[in-house]
Amino acid sequence: MLRVGVIGCGYWGPNLVRVFMECDGSTVTAICDTVSDRWKRICARYPTIEGHGDARELIARDDVDLVAVATPVDSHYVLAREAIDRGKHVLVEKPFTDDSEDAEELIDRARRKGVLLAVDHTFLFTPAVEKIKALIQAGEIGRVNYVDSVRINLGLIQEEINVVWDLAPHDLSIVDYVIGRSPERVVATGSCHTIGGQADVAYINLDFGDGLIANFHVNWLSPVKVRRMIFGGDRKMIIFDDLSNSEKIRVYDSGAEPIANTSGANGKRLRRVDYRIGDIWTPHIPLREALSAEAQHLVSAVESSTPLRVDGEAGLRVVRVLEACDRSLREDGARVVLAHPAAAGAEPVLAGAS
Repeated sequence: MLRVGVIGCGYWGPNLVRVFMECDGSTVTAICDTVSDRWKRICARYPTIEGHGDARELIARDDVDLVAVATPVDSHYVLAREAIDRGKHVLVEKPFTDDSEDAEELIDRARRKGVLLAVDHTFLFTPAVEKIKALIQAGEIGRVNYVDSVRINLGLIQEEINVVWDLAPHDLSIVDYVIGRSPERVVATGSCHTIGGQADVAYINLDFGDGLIANFHVNWLSPVKVRRMIFGGDRKMIIFDDLSNSEKIRVYDSGAEPIANTSGANGKRLRRVDYRIGDIWTPHIPLREALSAEAQHLVSAVESSTPLRVDGEAGLRVVRVLEACDRSLREDGARVVLAHPAAAGAEPVLAGAS
């Protein structure tokens, strides 16, 4: 039985408590929050759980095997490091850390301690994202040319982080998982219209270096909530609408194909494009809660020492892109080249910089 301790009982922590209490092979033995009313409410619902106001007390417990960190990002590194050093497995809420060097250190500590280090990129456990990855791997849409992503809503505006660090990790992690490689260059533009000086509207462009680009629109000031991604292939295209109840994925047999150049009446070479409009089909997507699937995956990984779908390295890749976005925002939309893995830990550099 995997015994879990959850640190942070605000927005996401109660969901973690619920799924680990319901998951086969796990239970929650302790929870922690600096606001006592939060953990007391949970303990009233689950009398077997003990509450703490100090995270160090929870981490030190002998009856906690895995520590789930669901606190603000600036506390992730310290809490995860202490848990790892005590030989605990760790699950960290997104984004993994607020600094890539801290992420690298946690990965190294976990490897040396022989413990599991997971990052809570929940969307990778949704049946829809799993289906998208399967379709692309099977060559169903051909070569992926572009990804367009829109994740917008009204709030929740935060002072500690900007909209990129809040909303973009979801779709960045999906692209990382589905495409299976990291971008080479990043450009981000945005502005602040509210409080704290942090960008509340932003646009991100990732260039993968071979014609594949990915664009992300994140926004705290939209009057409507949109959660939509398009994966454009040279054969077919996929639209993923996470807010749809019945058709989360649509596959379009549509596209534009160049035709060999022809000569016009004046002898000039003409370039023509043939547009193809074919069938639209909706794959069956089973109903399953992603967070429950993630909890079961973690339990199985601990029991059988199987690889994690979202480990520290996956979290680190997203943090590196987020850091590059911050650098580009500071430099008024300058193009930032991501450091090669061999130069891990180096700050992303501006394109053309020595």
